[in-house]
Amino acid sequence: MTQSAGAVPKASDGYSGWVGWIGFAGVMMMLLGTFHAIQGLVALFNDEYYLVTSTGLLVSLDYTAWGWVHLIGGAVLVAAGLGVFGGQVWARAVGVAAAMLSAVVNVAFLAAYPVWSLMMIALDVVLILALTVHGSEVKARR
Repeated sequence: MTQSAGAVPKASDGYSGWVGWIGFAGVMMMLLGTFHAIQGLVALFNDEYYLVTSTGLLVSLDYTAWGWVHLIGGAVLVAAGLGVFGGQVWARAVGVAAAMLSAVVNVAFLAAYPVWSLMMIALDVVLILALTVHGSEVKARR
C-alpha cells in the first residue's frame, strides 16, 4: 500500500501505534527551537535579564554571543522539526545532533537561568528518545 506525500501513517497501514512519537518529536523540535530563539533574543536585547554576569557562566562568553548561539540553534531546530513531519532521515539526524548540542549548551547556561536550562535539558532527552527509537516508522512504504 502506498502513501501520498505528507500523509500521516496509521496503525492500519502496518505502522505501530508508536509512530505518534515522531509527530511529538516534530512538534517538540519546533517548540524547543522557538524557546531557544526567545532565549537568544532576550540575551541580545536585555543582557541584564539573566541572574549572573557572563563571567559566571561555565563558558565565559558575553550574552551577545550566547544570544546568537541560541537564535541560530533555534532556527535549525525549527527547520529540522518541519523536516521530521515529512519523514526525512536528515531531519531526524539533525534533530538528534541539535538536541545533544542544546543539552550541552544548556548545561553551560545553568548558572544564568537554572530552571529554564533544566527544563530544556529534560525536553532534549525526551526528543532524542522519540527520534532514535521510533523515527524509522514514518518513512513511507514503497
